[in-house]
Amino acid sequence: MSLEDLFSGGSHKRKLGHFSALVNVALVDGPMTPEEEFLLLRFARKLDINELEYNEILKNPKKYPVFPTHSQEIRLKQLHDIFRIVYSNKELDEEEAAFLNRYAIVLGFNETEAKRIIDRSIEIFSGGLNFYDYEYLLNKK
Repeated sequence: MSLEDLFSGGSHKRKLGHFSALVNVALVDGPMTPEEEFLLLRFARKLDINELEYNEILKNPKKYPVFPTHSQEIRLKQLHDIFRIVYSNKELDEEEAAFLNRYAIVLGFNETEAKRIIDRSIEIFSGGLNFYDYEYLLNKK
């Protein structure tokens, strides 16, 4: 935990930034769908976003910056959240793909890592697993 987290609520600021990114990706391809809204409400609860913050972020989602973290696990969890929003309507369009790439870089992945992780995540979320990946996931304990 950093000093910022201890003294200035940095953890909550990071959650606000992450939630703001979730809202941005939900809106990137047009008005929010009911599925996206449902997921956003769940993420708001999970991230301890209160109703006032939720409504403020919906009005102006670009207001809150994304704060990168050194934790690979947290970055991957944040990308996973974004992919859940993107694939809530079962498709990925060009604007969403571009947003995913930019978001991965903002989170702290270099361009090569970002491309690899995004491409692999698209395969996974779109159901494009090959047999060996499927077998691995089934047998993983």
